[in-house]
Amino acid sequence: MSRVAKSPISILQGAEVSLLDSKIEVTGPKGKDEFSFPKTVSIEQSDSELLVKYDEESTSSTALAGTTRSIVNNMIIGVTEGFQKKLELVGVGYRAKVSGKSIDLTLGFSHPVKYDLPDAVSAETPSNTEIVLSSHNKQILGQVAAEIRAFRPPEPYKGKGVKYADERIKRKEAKKAAGAGA
Repeated sequence: MSRVAKSPISILQGAEVSLLDSKIEVTGPKGKDEFSFPKTVSIEQSDSELLVKYDEESTSSTALAGTTRSIVNNMIIGVTEGFQKKLELVGVGYRAKVSGKSIDLTLGFSHPVKYDLPDAVSAETPSNTEIVLSSHNKQILGQVAAEIRAFRPPEPYKGKGVKYADERIKRKEAKKAAGAGA
């Protein structure tokens, strides 16, 4: 039994939901999103709530029901409020600059790194060591943040690299010099 799927999804003010067979479409002030849910799961709509229905005897149906509920809930939150991810650049000379739909990153390589943003994601740089990504689609936003972080992940000795703003880097102690005069 899925505890996640049993809780109803409240439709926030400003979000419009339309159901067609096994497809749900959510529109709001921040954008439009759609999702095709599995045939073993169904969604019922009441006034201001959505309920996910599934076969409790089937384990795959139960698992898909919880996932479907989470995805639909994130869609509704995304088109009304939106999502944000903050990245920080730590290191001497590490900089970021947004130009149009791309981010120019200077990360200590011999060449600058240029990353083209997808249409659903927008970026801004409050300072040249911070990147704020925002989107209505949580999945695409997380993927873009992970791809940018992958250019130079934080290293454990000095903490240099691209990290999430709320990420804690587990630091290691540097190697000790061998004992002198042994």
